Amino acid sequence: MRPRTFAIPVSADRRITADLAQDRRRFLGVMALGVLGLAAGCGGQQAASSPTSGSPVAAGPSHTDNPSPAAPDSLPPIPKPRPGVAELVNSTAGKEWEPPKNTKRIILTVDDGYDAATVAAYADFAARTGIPLTFNPNGTYQKIWNPHADKLAPLIEKGQVQIGNHTFTHQSIVGRSEAAIRGDIERNEEWINKKFGITSRPYFRPPFGTHNKETDQIVAGIGFTKILLWDGTLGDSKLLTPDKLLYFANEYMTGGRIVLGHANHPTITHMFDKIEDLIKERKLEPVTLDTMFGTSRATG
Repeated sequence: MRPRTFAIPVSADRRITADLAQDRRRFLGVMALGVLGLAAGCGGQQAASSPTSGSPVAAGPSHTDNPSPAAPDSLPPIPKPRPGVAELVNSTAGKEWEPPKNTKRIILTVDDGYDAATVAAYADFAARTGIPLTFNPNGTYQKIWNPHADKLAPLIEKGQVQIGNHTFTHQSIVGRSEAAIRGDIERNEEWINKKFGITSRPYFRPPFGTHNKETDQIVAGIGFTKILLWDGTLGDSKLLTPDKLLYFANEYMTGGRIVLGHANHPTITHMFDKIEDLIKERKLEPVTLDTMFGTSRATG
């Protein structure tokens, strides 16, 4: 696949509020013009160098904070980076926007993690249900994530849970120096290596979904060759009512999609039963990125 300048994440809904309707019209206009933009992104808005205004300041703890245990013996050794050509991953079809016909596979991704109760609930949900999830946490929230490493460890070992890289600080990478981009991603990788015992390579989800050809080349040059985007969303980068979140789930939880969610607000924790019901009713098959695309933690 060829790297592109920007990906077009799914816009939000035109039926719930006037604001969401405006977002939909903006998205359709962008599609018609062929301009690559951002909507419903991680954090809910584009940002040049900082996280969403409603989230904690993205100034993470130092490398020495919360020392982590060595990787579990049952996991493969962490492989060396494999630099390559950047590829955009938008859906279960890879770079194609149109979901493959008749597939029931769906990839559920969960970003950030600045709310302790929501992260804990997601860890419990994964352990209780066995539903495959791909978490893309930021190391700046490591004090929230670290207490759940033991619960997630067996799920990671059996391939039910995967960890992707979303930078340590959750700052937009566009407009930053190459050294700053590399350092932010590598710092997050170091934390993931130590705490979860695996590599996050080759998957990198850009904060807010913002990236361009230059940033793609930089991250691919350190082994993050899969630029992970999405074509479905729960809309929960900001606080939603249960009804609004359920609308997004009904709209976008269909076969062939990569669905974007966040561990930032508690609404989703009260909707897990509804999410399970949708999966069962639609006979969906949640899978990790590794399962879908044939990648592995042994090769990165």
